[in-house]
Amino acid sequence: MVGAVTSGPGTNGGPAPVAYDDAMRSYEPVLGLETHIELGTASKMFCSCSTTFGAEPNTQVCPVCLALPGSLPVVNGKAVESAIRLGLALNCSIAPWGRFARKNYFYPDMPKNYQISQYDEPICVDGHLDVTVDTPDGPKEFRVDIERVHMEEDTGKTAHVGGATGRIHGADYSIVDYNRAGIPLLEIVTKPIEHTGELAPLVARAYVSELRDLARSLGISDVRMEEGSLRCDVNVSLMPRGGTEWGTRSETKNVNSLRSVDRAVRYEIERQAGVLDAGKHVVQETRHFQENSGTTVSGRSKEEAQDYRYFPDPDLVPVAPSAEWIEELRATLPELPAAKRARIKAEWSLSDEELRDLINADAIDLVSATVDAGAPSADARKWWLNELSRRATENEIELSALPITPAQVARVVELVAEGALTNKLARQVIEGVLNGEGEPDAVVEARGLKVVNDDSALGSAVDQAIADNPDVAEKIRGGKVAAAGALVGAVMKATRGQADAGRARELILEKLGAA
Repeated sequence: MVGAVTSGPGTNGGPAPVAYDDAMRSYEPVLGLETHIELGTASKMFCSCSTTFGAEPNTQVCPVCLALPGSLPVVNGKAVESAIRLGLALNCSIAPWGRFARKNYFYPDMPKNYQISQYDEPICVDGHLDVTVDTPDGPKEFRVDIERVHMEEDTGKTAHVGGATGRIHGADYSIVDYNRAGIPLLEIVTKPIEHTGELAPLVARAYVSELRDLARSLGISDVRMEEGSLRCDVNVSLMPRGGTEWGTRSETKNVNSLRSVDRAVRYEIERQAGVLDAGKHVVQETRHFQENSGTTVSGRSKEEAQDYRYFPDPDLVPVAPSAEWIEELRATLPELPAAKRARIKAEWSLSDEELRDLINADAIDLVSATVDAGAPSADARKWWLNELSRRATENEIELSALPITPAQVARVVELVAEGALTNKLARQVIEGVLNGEGEPDAVVEARGLKVVNDDSALGSAVDQAIADNPDVAEKIRGGKVAAAGALVGAVMKATRGQADAGRARELILEKLGAA
């Protein structure tokens, strides 16, 4: 199993983890997931600074997000709207009145020395999200209860330079980029997730995946985990099989891929089972996931609840969305991912396996948009799940990050259907689009890739193939029509794969009297 560790010392010198299956025979996991979504607003949560990703460090800052004396925050209305829309999509109740608080703690990448967040009065409470996990016995549905969705601001970003781990220990020096400080965040906190059994890692992954798809469908965030706009803190505890009292939990911070969510849950189950089997106690602490090894390492102890000394922010007015506005926002909700999947499965006559392939490749929206642009669903699936998925994997990026649009893929499909391109030529066109050479038609023109189906142009290539392969030609004249494939191959080679293979075969048979 992925992430399984069956021997060797545990992290930080603790007992060795046990095999996953052995852990599951003795213990029942309880999960909790705290997920942060960076909102895709043009400006920050409390000021007008840009939120564009990738700008030069410390160029998107101002007195407000740097907390200079005398500066005053103003709430981003679009962020409030996004929070309400996500809450509605998560079946939450929307609070009629709430306020922001100051969460006081010191981090070098937090210029205020406090974070503006919501504490005892979050904007959304008591929701749920249903997720489906594939099992050997078929799909199984789980309901994940949502405790709260609250608004807050992001911190800056610290980089530790030097050393082997990228962390502060062993680093030569640290640098801070405050561009991210103040970007609007939504934190979605689940209630304890019980009764998942051995499927716990898959349930966690499915939940984060469904939440990502939900936010994307609402258009509130690009939710790119590799850029940090979706991050997950994974809480895991174990209790003995048949027990009723939850164990001590660990909190693995800022897990930044779906695969890593799965692996972090799996490893923590193995690690904690090893600790308990050795007769020791699990320490309540934050931990950090190690991508290269699939393990977690200790961060800081949380044996006692940290006192953040929350108090209402005196510079911000309460948030009080009216019932009328909430209903207006409810009317803007699009078709949500689960409903869209059910519709697409029926409309495209997909099997469970075909739908699963689309989900696993994160291709449903891309294929759907390609179909909307005019491509048949089977062709759209073929190109996204094969050629384009391969290129995304080679470049270690998400499928949606490829520099090609559904409309461009639909045009390639159309050119193949018209007979202007073969599948081989179409792959070259896609390569050109991905390389930034322009629209599909421009790539075809610039590279000279159009299929040759003119009889006069094909005729000379056919004549040459017959002349160069007299033995094959004689077999065809003798009635062995299958041998025509060799001559078609010669024609394709001579025309650099641009010949219309079907018409070339027809001409070969005509010329050799075998038609």
